[in-house]
Amino acid sequence: MNNPGKPIAVVLGGSGFMGSHVADALSESGYQVRVVDHTPSTWLTSGQTMIEADLTDTASLRRAFEDASYVLHFAGIADIGKANENPRRTAEINLLGTINALDAAVACGVKRFCFASTVYVYSDMGGFYRASKQACESFIESYRQEYGLPFTVLRYGTLYGRRAGPTNRIYAMITAALQKGAIEYPGSGEAQRDFIHVRDAARLTVRTLSEKYENQYLMITGQERMRVRDIAQIIREILKGKVELKFADGEPEGHYLLTPYSFSPRLSQKLVPSDYVDIGQGILDCIEEQWNEANHPDRLYVPGKTHKD
Repeated sequence: MNNPGKPIAVVLGGSGFMGSHVADALSESGYQVRVVDHTPSTWLTSGQTMIEADLTDTASLRRAFEDASYVLHFAGIADIGKANENPRRTAEINLLGTINALDAAVACGVKRFCFASTVYVYSDMGGFYRASKQACESFIESYRQEYGLPFTVLRYGTLYGRRAGPTNRIYAMITAALQKGAIEYPGSGEAQRDFIHVRDAARLTVRTLSEKYENQYLMITGQERMRVRDIAQIIREILKGKVELKFADGEPEGHYLLTPYSFSPRLSQKLVPSDYVDIGQGILDCIEEQWNEANHPDRLYVPGKTHKD
């Protein structure tokens, strides 16, 4: 049952890495939260409602958006490699799925449509993933012009933290270190990224629901700009040096070295957290999560709780 005193926020892709953390941050900030995803969320907390649907299910999207004030869209193909393997599928899910969500938002009178984009929209790299995000941003702008649907476009930096999966760079490096005793990176390791802990990014995302960010383009990145090589070294030191580091020449296809800037979309403001999770502590927490999952497969992780053996 809806609580008339609290606004409703719908999180598309709310079972995933970023979406689940945003759902939690919204709940902590007093919103009623509806999680919409094609798979049930293992992170659902008290007061959150789960709706199983994908972006092609237009009827379910309209039911999910009913009486909602905000829709935050994190669903779709987010991995550059997977997007490039099947550009048609990428367009069907990322672009047409977003159009389905926009149509539902207009039909239901949603007050704001928030879209998770990427810093790759500034680039000529990122392949079909980048192209799909650029196209989505253009359609979102047009829905504002044609139908009066307010929006906020969120361009995220490099995220890490608990609940990530194998397509997340830091998660993959930790997995390799724990399982193989070696981190093999398909590049020189000199690439620099603005790393931001997912919980910090989630809190900033909730802040963007303020009226002053309506119809704005925002970059959400961290305070800590580091080389991939340095991240690998931090993991190695936390694991007491028992990890071999292997780097290749050049950079992985489709990824930038120092900056994504080559294309010029709408300019955006940059939001960074004033207080944030230190990257060393954040990586240590990620290592603990994966070690616990490997050694205690039945253990339930509860956010905010400390587990002891």
